[in-house]
Amino acid sequence: MDQIHLMQVFVAVGEQESFVAASRRLDLSPAAVTRAICGLEAQLGVRLLLRTTRNVRLTEAGRRYLDDSREILASIAEANEVAAGVNSAPKGHLAVSSPLMCGKLFIMPCLIEFLKRYPEVEVSAHFLDRVVNLVDEGIDVAVRIGHLPDSSLKALRVGQVRRVLCASPEYLARNGVPQYPIDLQRHTIVAAAGVSPSLEWKFGGAGNPVTVRIKPRLTVTSNDAAIDAVLGSLGVCRLLYHQIAAELAEGRLKIILADYEEAPLPVHILHRESNFGSSKVRTFIDLLATSLRAHPYMNHNDRARRELLMSPG
Repeated sequence: MDQIHLMQVFVAVGEQESFVAASRRLDLSPAAVTRAICGLEAQLGVRLLLRTTRNVRLTEAGRRYLDDSREILASIAEANEVAAGVNSAPKGHLAVSSPLMCGKLFIMPCLIEFLKRYPEVEVSAHFLDRVVNLVDEGIDVAVRIGHLPDSSLKALRVGQVRRVLCASPEYLARNGVPQYPIDLQRHTIVAAAGVSPSLEWKFGGAGNPVTVRIKPRLTVTSNDAAIDAVLGSLGVCRLLYHQIAAELAEGRLKIILADYEEAPLPVHILHRESNFGSSKVRTFIDLLATSLRAHPYMNHNDRARRELLMSPG
């Protein structure tokens, strides 16, 4: 049987964890899917899947073969695109991921422009306040905020963002303005898990970093919910500058302890190496990188930072 076909069937079964779901995805009969998997296992001389009456699970060899098969099939698709001259005109499906508010503010304008320029491209945008696995979830391009772990993914640095402490004027009038990080221990803390997952908040300033252990009164997984809480004068929260820029400009929130901020967090565009030769991926990355590098929230310098701090509100 055709090796590429067998790999395609196996990837579908492995990702769906179901012969029936894989048959629907591939528009094949369940019997044809079963024959393909049995033929592949016989050819390799190894069990790739564990079948029960209720589910299908990958063996350890199956998990490794699934990763390898994905890479091989992506490389074949890329080679076909190049040979067919697709690189001259982006088309096909593109999957993009970023944190929720980053997606709304930074990514959506680029996606709209990209889709207007290239009518043969379709995009799935996944804006989530969690780390998305590009390989497992089929993402072509992702934007990540923060320091990156070691990875086989390719990363392009495009900027940096501030992580700031903020509270409403009403809360500060009622409870006082913290002057030092240690003062936070007597304030009500709202924790946005996506921005500050640790209970130990680190601060820089004057070359003397300090760590304060905080005890949140409210912890939320949604940054939007955290913003609602501080706008409601519940307490102090640590958020990314771009997430509250509008509220700061309107005077509904104020930055506190600015002199103790840590160094800004890096922002990277991530992509899978095997997909970088694709026209749609390469073209979108170029557009997105240019846009992010020019955005004032991504790369404002120390002078701009002081101006922002001194602006009304």
